[in-house]
Amino acid sequence: NNVVRVAIQALSAVLGGTQSLHTNGYDEALSLPTAEAATLALRTQQIIAHEAGVIETADPLAGSYAIEALTDEIERRAYELMDAVESMGGAVAAIESGFMQDQIAETAYRWEEAVDSGERVIVGVNYQREEDEAGVPLHHIDRDLVQRQIDRTTHYKAERASPEVDNVLARVSAAASATDNLLPVMREALLAGATLGQICNALRAEWGEYRPVG
Repeated sequence: NNVVRVAIQALSAVLGGTQSLHTNGYDEALSLPTAEAATLALRTQQIIAHEAGVIETADPLAGSYAIEALTDEIERRAYELMDAVESMGGAVAAIESGFMQDQIAETAYRWEEAVDSGERVIVGVNYQREEDEAGVPLHHIDRDLVQRQIDRTTHYKAERASPEVDNVLARVSAAASATDNLLPVMREALLAGATLGQICNALRAEWGEYRPVG
């Protein structure tokens, strides 16, 4: 079912004039996509691009009353939310008050409630469900490969010039605590042999980690 959903979503995005498109694998709700699922997702884009003919027109849905009505409704609701956020003092204040999180949680709750009641039909979930439907093969991470990568990284960090790395990581921290452009010093850190994890740790030490508010 997800294969069909992804195809419809991708076509909708193209008809809407998207500048960038990603198609999910049918198994991504359960795990990292398998090679087969990722290939099928790619083929979905390629078929739309090279077989469907929809890319031959810049805006195939231009003038559609239904699309214009939906656009107007989305715009109206978006401005209502923006006005609400502005009245609270801006986005930061809205986050700190828990408004953003409450909106997300409330929307998720309403969605689940609509699915549970059958108001929102999800084929295969609350409509035409097959109890004995076969599951899909999932991608499994090779634990031996994970351990080999951990060992490789540990060995790499032990063999490189530690003082130089420490110095450049200190500069990353200093830049993060100020208003400096981080890209140049992060590039220096990578060229000096710092790992991505070490750079993230330096940033985390200055900025902390995201914690939901409310």
